[in-house]
Amino acid sequence: MRKITADWICPVSSEPIERGVVITDDSGKILALETRDNHDEASLEKLHGVLTPGFVNTHCHLELSHMKGKVDTGTGLIPFITGVVTQRNATAEIIAEAIKNAEQEMLDGGIVALGDISNAPDTFATKSRGRMRYYTFLELFDFLQDAGAAKTFADGLTVYEKMELAAGSNRALVPHAPYSVSKTLFEKINAFNPNSGITVSIHNQETPPEESLFKHKTGGFLDFYGKFGISLEQFEATGKPSIYYALANMSPTNRTLFVHNTLTSRADIEAAQAWSPHTYWATCPNANLYIENRLPDYSAFLDQKARVTIGTDSLTSNWQLSILEEMKTIARFQSYVPFHELLRWATLNGAQALGFDDSLGSIEVGKTPGLVLIQGITPDWKLRGEASAKRVG
Repeated sequence: MRKITADWICPVSSEPIERGVVITDDSGKILALETRDNHDEASLEKLHGVLTPGFVNTHCHLELSHMKGKVDTGTGLIPFITGVVTQRNATAEIIAEAIKNAEQEMLDGGIVALGDISNAPDTFATKSRGRMRYYTFLELFDFLQDAGAAKTFADGLTVYEKMELAAGSNRALVPHAPYSVSKTLFEKINAFNPNSGITVSIHNQETPPEESLFKHKTGGFLDFYGKFGISLEQFEATGKPSIYYALANMSPTNRTLFVHNTLTSRADIEAAQAWSPHTYWATCPNANLYIENRLPDYSAFLDQKARVTIGTDSLTSNWQLSILEEMKTIARFQSYVPFHELLRWATLNGAQALGFDDSLGSIEVGKTPGLVLIQGITPDWKLRGEASAKRVG
């Protein structure tokens, strides 16, 4: 049994407790939440800072960890994608070592669960070690080519069937993005996945050319596809932002995690949340800055009471894999977002989005959420630039 106390405990699911005590068993399961008044001081592990649940990273491309620093910053999404496509090849040994190191970085920073995009089985050996809880999104794309959907789907199933190598990881087949998935491929994904109880992710509204493609059939994606010999002759503009194409072709019965949402408006959020009560929004602020030099308008998500979660994206599009650094970036550029809201985004909302809130996301009796100590929070609950986080339980 451990009795851990800190200046503040933030359970997330309930109000912060000043000078609180978290009692756990040796496995980390929460047995009780109390205050220091009920305990002999000598029996307590005393920490200075704010004690929170472990972080949930809802969006990452762990398999791209070997590409750190290889793709330029600030180029926009289309040149970034081109860089990933043309530079992602490496030896199996290099890829495996980078994945192992990236997982360790996340563990050290207090991340206890990961929603991970996979196009190949490269991460499965690391996941099988069970050092954190994983949800693997096996991502499919056919570049809006209905004729290629069958082969794309068959190739995806081949990877899906290898998931026994990642024992313990939840899994789902998912569409990559509106601009890269045909209606036929959406249909195949929907028919394969269960009708409820899973999470499906999709990249959403990251860049102006994505909106131009769907509204007017203009913009950079026409040239991008053309350079790879892919015709969009059969594609018809919808006249609406790209998210409406996704809403028309995805199932509202599962949890849906829209990722990035850099250009998502209040009206888009309202429409998606009316479409399904199981809608979540993953923000990856440092990746948005790395690629597009822009951030979402978080006030729109607050106004709509949207369930926002936090991801890091990959080391290809980020300088580190730290949920705290993502929180600090939001606090730096849009400081009206309260700390306690940021913390909920980083913990309980993420756990709910992945279906992991049975054990993660909040400090509650019966859960095993992991414990993180955050230092560098001001008395009025502002994140300092030098704030740090480490796993303590």
